[in-house]
Amino acid sequence: MNYFESLTWVDAVKDAADILIVSFLIYKVMQLIRGTRAVPLIKGILLLVVTWALSTWLNLYTLRWLMNQIFTFGIVTILIIFQPELRRALEQLGRGRLFSRTFHSEDQDVQFRIHEVIKAVNYLSRRKIGALIVFERETGLSDYSDTGIKMESHLSAELLINVFIPNTPLHDGAVIIRGPQIVAAGCYLPLSENPFISKELGTRHRAGIGITEVSDAISIIVSEETGTVSLAIGGQLVHDIQEESLISKLFEELRPAAKARGVDWKRFWKREEGERGG
Repeated sequence: MNYFESLTWVDAVKDAADILIVSFLIYKVMQLIRGTRAVPLIKGILLLVVTWALSTWLNLYTLRWLMNQIFTFGIVTILIIFQPELRRALEQLGRGRLFSRTFHSEDQDVQFRIHEVIKAVNYLSRRKIGALIVFERETGLSDYSDTGIKMESHLSAELLINVFIPNTPLHDGAVIIRGPQIVAAGCYLPLSENPFISKELGTRHRAGIGITEVSDAISIIVSEETGTVSLAIGGQLVHDIQEESLISKLFEELRPAAKARGVDWKRFWKREEGERGG
């Protein structure tokens, strides 16, 4: 009698619950490490596992011995390498945030981000101070944040304003925001190659559009000449957008409900990706 013939409905429920719990735990771990240096390290570990499997299958004794030595000390090495991620996971678990994060709390985070950015944009617009602010979403922008100055600072309107003050080291570039953090400033983004963009738009606007053409990011551009505010999404630019419309569109695009429509697994691991511009 095989396993399935002897399977009762109680056993089936237990097995289903077991699979769901393990899948959920794996998904939360993936969320935790996404966009961190752990991603390329995990790829490296998978490469070592594949190499070990091939050495075993092909009876490559020397290579298999080397892989065994690496795995012998691997656990300690992993604990050292992933120490920041493990600490963050334990902190979130202790605060009850790892599994209990709700759409309501995420809505509050989105409202906070939008409030701080709009406050800064209004200040910059009134004084005709040029600015380029990018919201990272599912597609990672780390390649582009690496072109600027790392900040990893708590998001605030005052800090955004200071970054874009003319003749300061970071004003001539883009600010990239990831969640409640300013990841980097003075970043270079790819310029749009769309031939139909108005010739009146300068490099800042073309960079703001360009980043949205190669990713799902959202960018806000403040014109240095006129002080007008523009919004770029999906390669499309809304020029001279009003504050109410800007707030509404940002909340629509950034709110948790928009993310909950589905997980794009092709983009899930790409938080390490980004754009150039200035």
